[in-house]
Amino acid sequence: MRIAAKNPDQFPWYLRPFFRAQERKYGQVLQGSLLWARVPKLFLALAAFYGVLERRSSPLDPALRSLVMMRVSQLNWCHACVDIHSAGHAQRAGSLRKVEAIDDWRDSPLFDARERAVLAYAEAITDSRQQVTDAHVNALRAHFDDEAIVELTALVAFQNLSSKFNNALDVPAQGFCRIPAAATRSA
Repeated sequence: MRIAAKNPDQFPWYLRPFFRAQERKYGQVLQGSLLWARVPKLFLALAAFYGVLERRSSPLDPALRSLVMMRVSQLNWCHACVDIHSAGHAQRAGSLRKVEAIDDWRDSPLFDARERAVLAYAEAITDSRQQVTDAHVNALRAHFDDEAIVELTALVAFQNLSSKFNNALDVPAQGFCRIPAAATRSA
């Protein structure tokens, strides 16, 4: 990492419950969190934003959210994020099949029309050489209402923030998932 992570005990008391929760959920504290926590107000804001996106009542199902986060992370060369979101998708979907086929999502029979619309939209947002078009949004409207499209947009924006942050500071993968070689390349 380009900036050393501090020990969780070195942070203010009010951040420590977040770290304990990560240890319970993942078996370890996320290295990216230890960097965000160097500015506690940023960490709290990020944690609140993420909490809203990952709530149970989200109009986006958990497997779809993790698939989007994995693809955006892949496009942003964030190995730490690809690692954790690949594992999350495998757990939520019950398989690594889509993670292994993500580079071929446009043609793979594993991806349905809803997932293709979402992935095309996420890529258009993430890739600065592309632009979101009415066709992208119209494809989403076949599957989602306006509130869900706003939430999807926020999810993609959040994951761009997170994965670009982790990539810039060279946060390493923490071994959550056996990442297929194809899923570590950018399309």
